[in-house]
Amino acid sequence: MEKVMGAGEDTAIDPGIALLCDIELDATLQFGSRDMALREVLELGPGDVVELDRHVSEPVDLIVGDKIVARGEVVVVSGNFALRITEVATPQLRLESIRCLF
Repeated sequence: MEKVMGAGEDTAIDPGIALLCDIELDATLQFGSRDMALREVLELGPGDVVELDRHVSEPVDLIVGDKIVARGEVVVVSGNFALRITEVATPQLRLESIRCLF
């Protein structure tokens, strides 16, 4: 059985960290990137394809703040895109990802 984030499951958390647990963070999935000249961006239109620097078989990054906190594969859950986590950063690195918010 998969654990779906946001499903309301409680886990044991250090009391000091528990004070921060209700802070909402923006999480971004990064499929890849590409450098583009402004001219190229302005010329984009419906149906154009922008090729990224990542192969389709490579994992997708879950980014919080400016840090990669996990990687995984894209799946569909109830008609929405989701990320099945295959690896996670250390807890310390995951906490460091929120430094930019304070």
